[in-house]
Amino acid sequence: MRFARYMGYRLVTALPVIFGIIVLNFLLIHLAPGDAASVLAGESGAATPEYMDALRHKFGLDQSLGMQFLTYVSNMAHFNLGYSYRNDADVSSLIFERLGPTSLLMLTAFGTAVALGIILGLVAATGRNSWRDNIISLISLVAYATPGFWLGLMMIVIFSIGLGWLPTSGFDTVGAGHEGWAEVWDVARHLVMPAVSLALFYLALYARLMRASVLEQTGMDYVTTARAKGQTERRIMTGHVLRNALLPVVTIAGVQAGNLIGGSIVVETVFGWPGIGTLAFNALQSRDLNLLLAIFFMSACLIVVINLAVDVIYVMLDPRMEI
Repeated sequence: MRFARYMGYRLVTALPVIFGIIVLNFLLIHLAPGDAASVLAGESGAATPEYMDALRHKFGLDQSLGMQFLTYVSNMAHFNLGYSYRNDADVSSLIFERLGPTSLLMLTAFGTAVALGIILGLVAATGRNSWRDNIISLISLVAYATPGFWLGLMMIVIFSIGLGWLPTSGFDTVGAGHEGWAEVWDVARHLVMPAVSLALFYLALYARLMRASVLEQTGMDYVTTARAKGQTERRIMTGHVLRNALLPVVTIAGVQAGNLIGGSIVVETVFGWPGIGTLAFNALQSRDLNLLLAIFFMSACLIVVINLAVDVIYVMLDPRMEI
């Protein structure tokens, strides 16, 4: 019951944040130079007053600012993200068409980075100053300092052009007609390089953080007490140290979620991955403000949800937290 109240409280506190995002989106749309009617009329080369008035009436731009804001809030509440004038399609349909590939890329990269980062950090910490600690620390430092786009380009040169092991770009092989497991394998081969490029920086970050956190926890008094009671190192690590050492990693993973979304734009562009990042880049190039801000709204809402999930995981890992 207390957990349900806590979740309800966190959801209620998230509503002002989402409303603030909606207000910011509305202001950005109306503070941008020109409007949709001006852009479309300029491109068509027919900017007569009658044509401009017809466009503004079609898009509701002839209404008062307050009425436009209320309409915008109502549309957002019904998940109507607007209309893409460039693509001549609903923004929601454009985003949902790309949501699958982006979700697959981000979940694969994020899951790989967190899982391997925790494992490598734990291995490095348990063998402090050993050869494995030095190797993991060196690799983490290099990975942390390597730009994702450069890594992606080098992987294309080596593994696609040079060795021919992996496809250069795309989500799957166009026209191959794969079905079942053959399709799964084809998508997986296309996924390897984008996922590695996106995950490597965060993997290095989590590995370094996990190592430092484990070393900090092993110096605590409760670990000394557990050793004095005769508990094995494995029992101390799995029963006491690991849970407490995970807390900083969980925190940073939630904070870095926004950067992961931003990084996916670069990675998707490099590899031609048909996701939301590529859609956002194309919207920026074509000045499709409605589509761009809808992607911003979706990304911001996703970060709010991730932070809520981090709070829940925190409660599960640390029983000292009151809910």
